[in-house]
Amino acid sequence: MKLVKGLLILLVASLFFYCGPSGGGTVEVLHWWTSGGEAKAVGVLKDMLEKEGYHWKDFAVAGGGGDNAMTVLKSRVVAGNPPAAAQVKGPQIQQWGDEGVLTNLDDVAKAEKWDELIPKVVADIMKYKGHWVAVPVNVHRINWMWCNPEVFKKSGAEIPKTWEEFEAACKKIKAAGFIPVAWGGQPWQEATVFETIVAGVGGTDFYKKALVEADPAAINSPTMVKVLQTLKMIKQYTDPGAPGRDWNLATAMVIKGEAAMQFMGDWAKGEFTAAGKKPGVDYIATTAPLTAKQFIFNIDSFIMFKVKKENEAAQKAMARLILQPKFQEVFNVAKGSIPVRMGMPKAPFDSVAQKSMDDFAAASKSGDLIPSMAHEMAVMPAIRGAFLDSVTNFYNSDMTAEEGAKQMADAVAAAK
Repeated sequence: MKLVKGLLILLVASLFFYCGPSGGGTVEVLHWWTSGGEAKAVGVLKDMLEKEGYHWKDFAVAGGGGDNAMTVLKSRVVAGNPPAAAQVKGPQIQQWGDEGVLTNLDDVAKAEKWDELIPKVVADIMKYKGHWVAVPVNVHRINWMWCNPEVFKKSGAEIPKTWEEFEAACKKIKAAGFIPVAWGGQPWQEATVFETIVAGVGGTDFYKKALVEADPAAINSPTMVKVLQTLKMIKQYTDPGAPGRDWNLATAMVIKGEAAMQFMGDWAKGEFTAAGKKPGVDYIATTAPLTAKQFIFNIDSFIMFKVKKENEAAQKAMARLILQPKFQEVFNVAKGSIPVRMGMPKAPFDSVAQKSMDDFAAASKSGDLIPSMAHEMAVMPAIRGAFLDSVTNFYNSDMTAEEGAKQMADAVAAAK
């Protein structure tokens, strides 16, 4: 009998010892960060969580820029089996909030002082009816212009700060035998350049009216006509191979010295880095014409679903760790983005990221921190789709800018 009791005690003790680390529960995380650098960065969060005694269940869905992941997520939620966390961003957070399936993170936010660390314009996107339901991970700046200084030098051109200077530089570059603008002819890329022009030509208030509020009067206005005229002006300085070209192939044209400039978000920096190019020496990263004060942002975030009681602590630990300085540094250095947490040390980041961090802080104070329409931060998917279709239809047609503005206003109004 004593032997049986002893064996039972040993068995219980061994089970307790085995289950100890998982006693805090498990987080199942749906995301689409599957490339080398991204996967490595996510691995850091996994390690941090497991060191605190929780389990991480990876649910990576590759492809489609997140479209595949959203399809899987919807089926999981409909089946009543959502993951603990899912990579979702922008106004889609509000859509999930309407479904009543998200958990409240206010206790974590209050303890960690998120409202003091995160700019209000970003925090508002992460909240549903005033309550935190999502955690921002990083910040990408959209309105960058990537330049090859050697091409400019050989062409006798100056890097432009206005659209008039841009056209003058393009004429010189073209005459010297180079492609002025490396262009990727895909709807999202065209919309990326379009929104950058909107910010510069129209200014921050106009950008908000047109691309965040989707105001018909702003869309069908003389200012938008000027924006579309500028967009069409750029086209004559692209090359015949532009239609359908992937963004990284356009970046390669600048890297190789075939083209002078590309308009693209800061993920383009990864291509320069991979090619062994140094900022300020082999390439110049500057803001697109007239957008020096604006910061058009794209932010990745995780929404948190209601989970079983035994997994709540693990889920909240994950939420807390995402905005901890260690993860913010390691993840963003690896991904080429910048921390969404304000006041982070700049030393670990390169000069392009340091400028971005300074401009992010300045824009958050001045009111010039604005969400990207092209990258799903500003409007609902249907309205974004109407914008993208309208921009592409105009860019690839002979319609006038006046016709383009009216067609865009009609398409957006129909999508509302």
